[in-house]
Amino acid sequence: MKTIAISGASGFVGSSLNKFFTELDYEVIPIKRETLDDKTKLESLLNSSDILINLAGANIINRWSESYKKLLYSSRIDTTQKLVSAIKNIENPPQMLISTSAVGIYDNKSTYDEKGNFSNDFLSSLCQDWEKEALKAKSEKTKVSIFRFGIILGEDGGALQKMITPFKLGLGGVIGSGKQAFSFIHIKDLLEAYKFVIENSYEDTFNLTAPKPTTNKGLTLALGKTLKRPTILPLPEFVLNIIFSEGAKVLTDGQSAVPKRLLDLGFEFKYKTIEETIENLCK
Repeated sequence: MKTIAISGASGFVGSSLNKFFTELDYEVIPIKRETLDDKTKLESLLNSSDILINLAGANIINRWSESYKKLLYSSRIDTTQKLVSAIKNIENPPQMLISTSAVGIYDNKSTYDEKGNFSNDFLSSLCQDWEKEALKAKSEKTKVSIFRFGIILGEDGGALQKMITPFKLGLGGVIGSGKQAFSFIHIKDLLEAYKFVIENSYEDTFNLTAPKPTTNKGLTLALGKTLKRPTILPLPEFVLNIIFSEGAKVLTDGQSAVPKRLLDLGFEFKYKTIEETIENLCK
């Protein structure tokens, strides 16, 4: 039986991974805050773990005050530094570290695979620094893969749970122009991608997005069609700017990314389009 240690295990993705791999007869060990802050305990835990999945980080969809931006940074970078330091200090480190990043690392000028151009804003810089820290764990004993998440859609949490209520009430609509890219992935495809990479020991950077990115308008139309509700009430960008300040960019300035590396390796997505995804989750 393989052992998987997970930082950030209490979140939507972490709890989904815990359930998924437990049902596959892996032993899953959540890394608690007190363990993360105790060097000896952390090293002991990782010394007996085969795989480490790093998900820790404060919620990106929030108002980005200067203090919250510092929290976004420290919750990702500091945690990753502790994990990497522990890996380097032990005799039997995990065979693989899968660390998280986001497609927000790219600019919004084109559709990109994993070699796309980076932006120069706060979110991209955060992702770049996060990836650099994780890659320091790479050695002869430990492979490192980076998963750049798109917007994760699922029934039990994530972005869809937050946006579906106004649509059910007939109050849903596009955000701003609706033309901004929306790169997404069904939670079930995301879980299968983890399994695929772990079981094949693939070391690379992967876009965790469906093969066919859409736009905010495409998402809105798919929700309206599946829920049989009107989608005529747009949400102006200035309202989001008031609520989220700079953090509104996550919703108003999306990136278009495709999972070229996964597709090249033969991974098969079950939910390739936004229509298939929403129909499955909201039917």
